[in-house]
Amino acid sequence: MATTSGPNSKLASKLVALSDIIRLRKQTGTLLLLCPTLWALFMASGGSPSLKHLIVFILGSFLMRSAGCVINDISDRKIDRHVKRTRTRPLASGRLSVKEAVLVFLIFIIVAFVLVLSLNRLTIMLSFAGLALAVIYPLIKRVSHLPQVFLGMAFGWGAVMAWAAVTGTVGLAAILIFFANLCWSISYDTIYALMDIEDDRKIGVKSTAILFGKNLWSILFILNLLLVLLLGAAGISIGLGPIYFAGLFIAFIAFCFILFSVKKNPTHEAAFKGFFFNSIVGLFILFVIIIDLMGRAA
Repeated sequence: MATTSGPNSKLASKLVALSDIIRLRKQTGTLLLLCPTLWALFMASGGSPSLKHLIVFILGSFLMRSAGCVINDISDRKIDRHVKRTRTRPLASGRLSVKEAVLVFLIFIIVAFVLVLSLNRLTIMLSFAGLALAVIYPLIKRVSHLPQVFLGMAFGWGAVMAWAAVTGTVGLAAILIFFANLCWSISYDTIYALMDIEDDRKIGVKSTAILFGKNLWSILFILNLLLVLLLGAAGISIGLGPIYFAGLFIAFIAFCFILFSVKKNPTHEAAFKGFFFNSIVGLFILFVIIIDLMGRAA
C-alpha cells in the first residue's frame, strides 16, 4: 500500500499552516476591510471605477488583511497559547516558525506595495501610513483598552486611499467614510472580542469589550447610529439619492437586530455570527451605493 512520503507530508503540513496564518478559509475580515474601501471607490468614481482600481483595491485588501493576520499572530504568539480559540494557530502551536511567518508577511507587503505603485503619488504616500497602522495595531492590546480603535483606523485607511486614487485628493466624503468605518469597526470588533473576554481578563489582554463593561450595548448602539449618520453625511456631500438613504435605514435596522441577537444570547457562536453578519450588511450598503449611482447616471 502506498504511503505519503515524509517530505510530501511536511510540505502539505506547511501549506495548511500557511493558509491558516493568513485565514485563507476565513475571509470575513477581508470583506470588512474591503467594504469601506469599495464604498469610497464607487462614490469617488460616480459608480464606474476603472478595472485597474477594482483589481488593485480588491487584491490589495486581501493581501493587507492577510499580512495583518500574520503580524498579529507574530505579536500574539505567546498570548494565543493561553486562549482557547487561538491556541491552535500556526505560531502558537509551533506549526510555523517566526522566521517563516516574517517571510510570509514581507512577501504579502511587497506584492501589495507593487500594486500601489500603479496608482498616483498621493495614494503611494498614504500607503505608508496604512502599513504603519497595520503593524501598530497588534501591540495596542498590551497598553490600551482601545485596540479596536486602531483596527478601525487601519481598515478605514483603504477608503482614504481609494478616494485619493480616483480623485488625486482626500475629499470630505472620504473623511466621513473613514470615521464611519471607525465607529463600525469598534462595534463589530467589540462583538468579536466577546468570544475571548474571559480568557483576556485572566491573562491581562485589553479590549473595548472589557472597557465598556455594563454600558457595552448602549455604546455599541450609539456607534452604529453614528456609522449610519456619517455615511448619510457622506452621501449628502456627493448628492446620493433616496435609494441610498433608504438602504442606510434598512442597514441600521439590521445592525440593531445584530446587537439585540448577541445581547440576548451572548455565546461564542452568537458573537461570531454577529461579527460575520456585519460583513453582509456592509456588502448591502455597497449594493445600494451602486444602485443609487447607476440610477443617477441613467
